[in-house]
Amino acid sequence: MTQRYVIHLPIVAADLPAAQRLARVVGRWMLVLPRAEPGGTTVSVEDDQNVRHWVFCDAPMANGRRCLLGTDHDGPCSRRLLGARRSER
Repeated sequence: MTQRYVIHLPIVAADLPAAQRLARVVGRWMLVLPRAEPGGTTVSVEDDQNVRHWVFCDAPMANGRRCLLGTDHDGPCSRRLLGARRSER
């Protein structure tokens, strides 16, 4: 296997829930990039970056893809937000 590198992109938020929401938005937006893996997105306190909080559920789904809902979502895993589904109807 070839060696891979991970890009750490600091973005500041006021608290943990705000950081997780912002990270979900950025992670979903990154899906336009072919090498992006938003499921591995975490957030941490600036002064304690060893303690990380997951942003996405990232559970494997039947189609081989991974869930892009929040870590604490209700209901079945999905690659789309419920609001996005409603707008597609």
